[in-house]
Amino acid sequence: MSALIKFLKRVEPDKKKSPFLHTLYDAIYTLIYTPDHVTRGGVHIRDGMDLKRTMVMVVLALQACYVFGTWNIGQQHFDALGLYPGIFDGLHLKLIHGLIKVLPIFIVTHVVGLGIEIWYAAKKGHGVEEGFLVSGALIPLIMPPDIPLWMLALAVGFATWIGKEAFGGTGRNIWNIALLARVFIFFAYPPEISGDQVWVSGLDKAAVGAAVDYGWWHLSVFNGIFDSLGWATFDSAATVVDGFTGATPLALAYSGGWDAVTQVYSVDQMWWGGIPGSIGETSKPLILIGAAFLILIGIGSWRIMLSMFLGAAFMGLIFNAWGATPFMQVPWYYQFYMGSFFFAMAFMATDPVTASGTNKGKWIYGMMIGALGLLIRVTNPAYPEGWMLAILFMNMFAPLIDHYVLEANMKKRLNRA
Repeated sequence: MSALIKFLKRVEPDKKKSPFLHTLYDAIYTLIYTPDHVTRGGVHIRDGMDLKRTMVMVVLALQACYVFGTWNIGQQHFDALGLYPGIFDGLHLKLIHGLIKVLPIFIVTHVVGLGIEIWYAAKKGHGVEEGFLVSGALIPLIMPPDIPLWMLALAVGFATWIGKEAFGGTGRNIWNIALLARVFIFFAYPPEISGDQVWVSGLDKAAVGAAVDYGWWHLSVFNGIFDSLGWATFDSAATVVDGFTGATPLALAYSGGWDAVTQVYSVDQMWWGGIPGSIGETSKPLILIGAAFLILIGIGSWRIMLSMFLGAAFMGLIFNAWGATPFMQVPWYYQFYMGSFFFAMAFMATDPVTASGTNKGKWIYGMMIGALGLLIRVTNPAYPEGWMLAILFMNMFAPLIDHYVLEANMKKRLNRA
């Protein structure tokens, strides 16, 4: 037994006297050391995965999105100021600015979400479940970089308490927890998660001539470090340059079609992710790498991903044929370059708890999300991105889809019998 394990055993709180502290201790201990074996071999054993390893694999698949999102927060900030246009120009400033924005969001998400889970586990007298590992990793990636932390705390609390624990905890929730947090902010505080002002951080306001909004970490801590190294520092006198727009490609497409989008952003920018948007949803190649990783290890359902793509493509072709508005005229394949389709496809729609479980049901479920999501995106100006509502809507129908798939299968077998 290692010295660390011996130390942890010595400081273990009493379960009866301090149930909350013991549950917190148990969560930390099991995260590091449990389980210390995998099931291998045997006639009926087919997998060496458990719940925690499954969750950890999903979190690992998200790490590239975190790294890119951190850089892109800084990139969009300095683009607004007309500074450091190159990918590696002012790299240290971009990464530090991104970290200053991402870390508080990540910390608040986990303190609130895990705090609620630990409290419930202590009240029920069982160990902490690992379900929040993925939700806690997803929530920061679908938020704007300047989201007020108190709003985030309310959203995480609502999603964890009402959306999960009220239904019995991990594996029993009806809706995707991360999307519940986002939808709470979307309907309770819409100005903080929609429009052109929220996607570029560190500005007094997203308008020409507006001043930067740097804090103590920027000016007092990191400027001192960078100055001592002879590196560029954060300039508190910088202002937003002429020609800046914080509009996302989706907002531009709705008002002026594909031509309006390409006047501001190139196709390469939208594909690689150097555009305003939620923290982790912009880089399509990195998201697709994460999706491929989940499919390869058997966690993500390729049926849901492929059918969601086909459903969105089918609806896009219908809109192209209709062509009543500039947004409908956007070529169907360019719909995938804008917004968060691939992120929703890879990490949201495939949630094994809230998605359909039967193979045929997964095809129906994914196809409906793709078609409904694009329908909402193109036809409703109040919801410039439709995947959130489409996934939550289909979460409710996933059990019904599986029910009828199973009923049809049983009817076929009875007829053959």
